[in-house]
Amino acid sequence: MKTLINKTGLVLIFFSLAINLFSQDKVKLYDPSLDGLKQIKEAVSKAKSQGKHVLIQYGGNWCSWCIKFDAFCKADTSITKVINTSFIPVKLNYSPENKNEAANSYLGNPVRFGFPVFIIVDGNGKVLHIQDSALLEEGKGYNQQKVLGFFRNWTASAIIPVKTK
Repeated sequence: MKTLINKTGLVLIFFSLAINLFSQDKVKLYDPSLDGLKQIKEAVSKAKSQGKHVLIQYGGNWCSWCIKFDAFCKADTSITKVINTSFIPVKLNYSPENKNEAANSYLGNPVRFGFPVFIIVDGNGKVLHIQDSALLEEGKGYNQQKVLGFFRNWTASAIIPVKTK
């Protein structure tokens, strides 16, 4: 009888833990209700006025690598600093309910690289670079030096030619 009560108790604990795990909100980095082209145009306007570039992270809430990248960047103050000082960041949604096809077309079809994919756009709305995120990966995560190198190489100040006398 004691064994039956212990087993029943364990089963109840297991089910309550399972319910709690599945009822927790999933990470929501991307908003499927937003118009991606409008997001980009607003970011380009800000970038132009602030002398920055736009950094677009194109992906979805369903994408584990997108979520990993976001957490990786937030956990590293040197990466966060480069993003905040040099870019206007945009999270562009790609999901069954909103693939943002007009934005994808405007950006040169970056979805061909998979997700997440990063796009650098200047303050005039010109696409400067599309970065395949696989090149920034290492093992089951991302490589800090590769990510920092990518960001630093695509800041507005990095691509302006140095004037010589």
